[in-house]
Order: sequence, then structure tokens, then C-alpha cells
Amino acid sequence: MANIRKKHGAEFKAKVALAAIREDGTVAELSGKDGVHASQVHAWKEVVQDGVAALFAGDKGGARHEAEDKTKLTELHAKIGQLTMERDFFRERSGA
Repeated sequence: MANIRKKHGAEFKAKVALAAIREDGTVAELSGKDGVHASQVHAWKEVVQDGVAALFAGDKGGARHEAEDKTKLTELHAKIGQLTMERDFFRERSGA
């Protein structure tokens, strides 16, 4: 089965992250309602919390790039985990 990745816009990510910060529901509830994995909700929430201080520091561009980098890193870690599981599965099936 092919893994279809959704591309979420900045507004959607901000909405989900702010809902998590405001505790509008549990992370599990928010992830189910918005159709994203719970770890992604945690990652977006962390990006917002880490980036808030930079908004007042005057380096708006740097904060945005840092947030984008952190999101990309989270996505890459998820992909590494997926590929590791697939590799292990096929290794088991081949008897190696």
C-alpha cells in the first residue's frame, strides 16, 4: 500500500498547534479530528512554543526558518522510522 503524504499549509499547522496549546482537546482528539498523526501535533505545538520568544526578538525571518527546519526534521525522522520498519519486515520475510 502506498503511503500518501499530505502537505499541510502554515495556517492549518498554526490552527492545530494553537488548539493543542489551548488544550481544546487531547492530542489524540485533535489528531483524529484534523486527520494528522499525534506526533505531528506535538511537533507543531513545540515549533510554536519555541518560536514565540523569537517573535519579540525582532528576528522574524530566523524564527520562521527555524520552525520550518524543525518541522522538516520531524518529517524526516518519521520517514526514517518508516523505512527502518519496512527494511526489518522484508529482512524477516526473506529469512536473512
